[in-house]
Amino acid sequence: MTTGELEAAIRLANVGKIGKYLRPGDQVVIPGILLAPLVEQPVPVTRDFEMRGIYLTGYMAGSEHGLQLIRQWREAGGNAVAFDIKDMDGLVDVPFEHPLAPRQKYVPIRSLPKIARFLHSLGLHAIARIALFRDERLAQDHPALAVQSRRTGQAWKENNKLVWTDPSKPEVQDYNLALARIVATSGVDEIQFDYVRFPAEGDQKDARFAFESLHPDWERSDVISKFLARAYNELHPLGVLVSLDVFGVMAWQRPVDLDHTGQDIPAMARACDVLSPMVYPSHFFGMDGYAKPGDAPEHFISESMQRFAEITAETKVVLRPWLQAFAWRTKTYSDAYIRTEVSAAREQGGVGFLFWNARNDYSKLFPAMTEMRAATSRFFRGDEIRASHRKSPPTPAPSTPAGAK
Repeated sequence: MTTGELEAAIRLANVGKIGKYLRPGDQVVIPGILLAPLVEQPVPVTRDFEMRGIYLTGYMAGSEHGLQLIRQWREAGGNAVAFDIKDMDGLVDVPFEHPLAPRQKYVPIRSLPKIARFLHSLGLHAIARIALFRDERLAQDHPALAVQSRRTGQAWKENNKLVWTDPSKPEVQDYNLALARIVATSGVDEIQFDYVRFPAEGDQKDARFAFESLHPDWERSDVISKFLARAYNELHPLGVLVSLDVFGVMAWQRPVDLDHTGQDIPAMARACDVLSPMVYPSHFFGMDGYAKPGDAPEHFISESMQRFAEITAETKVVLRPWLQAFAWRTKTYSDAYIRTEVSAAREQGGVGFLFWNARNDYSKLFPAMTEMRAATSRFFRGDEIRASHRKSPPTPAPSTPAGAK
């Protein structure tokens, strides 16, 4: 329950016993107390189930405003929510006991099973997002786990920022998988990995990685694909889907992008259920002769989705793109812009969509959803998840009311 819901429940359980405010010594019944930890299970769906989702930060997902936004998204026609478990800052948004976990006084999602059950009660697919190897807190707290500099022998920095752990360090991989396993057994339906790559910027010649000495015959792509194969084998049996976020530009298969990121798309597609290319038009800098790519959503989404479909054709992966819900580097962002994105992605084989706004501002998306629902066959199939009506175990009223403090 939110704070407001708890207050309303207390008043309902104590009709006639309390006034407008509680006073010292008032005897009240507190409803809804769990007698045991809540246990939630994933709601199974096929990998090609059409998801219509939005992204929420961990702080938003764990807030009363976030719960209102989730309800609003469901009413608008959404059926999925992706929310942070760990973002690139390295802070973990759920309780997590691990020697490498950051020391935090506060976590915004105190009970992941409760969030999962809330989403299930609305008929929503719960996607837990974990940023993997760009982990600022882990790199700064444990510099031995960061990418190393050949020149200085110290932790390597990307454009003067210490933010990257070494994807090939066994300790880094084990830490992320330990978190993913905890999350996968907490009732969510999907584990989504982001930053599934090596650093792509900075002085690449100065960056030294553990695999270069441990496995001198490997490339960066071998590290990524072998890690993902291990992750899929560990997580999929737990009943969750596994999805991966990848750069939209990887559809062009340029050697420089593969060499830096290690994102071999066909290999990655074989180690997940869903591939989510981040095909934000504004991010295609200097591509295909467009001076303002952000104002060409139909071209860049159509072209990139077609290319992704071609290079993953021999795999069973489902393409579910991340689409742009922000106005950065575009003057044409609007509800019509959003409709163009959805339509272009679907025409090129996309199954559903996820919308990204770092500030969780979906003011343009909601009217677009209303318009798309009025012409559903043009934009999506309309797959729905049966809402779960499971309740927390009933708690008998205490025989002796609790005294107010």
